[in-house]
This record gives sequence, C-alpha cells and structure tokens, in this order.
Amino acid sequence: CTDVEDVTLADLHEGSGRPYAACEEVWVLDHEFVPVEGEFGPLEAAEWGRSLASVPEHQSEALCAWVRSGDYVAEGTGDLPSISDFEDRYCGEWESWADYVATLVEDLSLFDALPADLRTYIDLERYGRDLAHGYTVEDSPGGVYVFHSC
Repeated sequence: CTDVEDVTLADLHEGSGRPYAACEEVWVLDHEFVPVEGEFGPLEAAEWGRSLASVPEHQSEALCAWVRSGDYVAEGTGDLPSISDFEDRYCGEWESWADYVATLVEDLSLFDALPADLRTYIDLERYGRDLAHGYTVEDSPGGVYVFHSC
C-alpha cells in the first residue's frame, strides 16, 4: 500500500502490449490486509499503508481488529485510525478475556487489602463481566485483543 500512489497507468499496462489511453481511473480492489470494505483509490491505499506501517509489525493485526470493531478513533475527517489513540487504548493480546482480567487484578493489587479468607469470595468472572463495559475485545490468532473504550 505504501508505494501504490506512485503507480501509473503505464506501470499497470507495462508488458501487456495493450494501449492504456482508454483507462481513466485506477482502483484498488485487493485490500486483504486493510480493515475496510469496498474499493478505494491509490491515494487512500497509500494512506492506509502509512498508517499500518506506523505501528510495530506485530501490532498491525491488532490495529486492523480495532478498526474492524467500529470502536476506534478516526484521525481527522477520514476513516484512518488515530495511531496515538490506538497506542493509548491497546492493552495487548491475551489468551482470553478472563486471562486479561486476572492479570489486571493481580498487577493492580486490587484485592490485596482484603484478608486472604475474604479473597476467596471474589467472583472474578462477574467482575470481568462488569469490567467488560469499558473495553472492546476482538478475536486474535492467539486469543483476543483487548482495547480500552471510552
């Protein structure tokens, strides 16, 4: 995607032996790794390419999942995601939502102030259901991607 804005009609028809004078537009139809549906032009494809290239490669699938969720922040007036908002909201890839909740509880020491005998009464599954209202969770190859929502 990042190089598509430099492709000309002559480049597309090179080696075909056919004239390209009748061609007026170039459309990108193959956008397997871009998280939007439908056709778009080379300039939009290049913008998506730059956007996807601006995150580490291991996070590009997570960025696409965030966009596909519909619960993402667009940059400016278009559909491109705000990379700074992605970085702020991305909580990582987890085996499951329950795994994320358990790690969050442990990392934040949420229940450490309670006596040990009372901690056994904490229902982490119920806590996770309540907590889920502030998050977006999308399937990933290894489990789920987790994002803070607003």
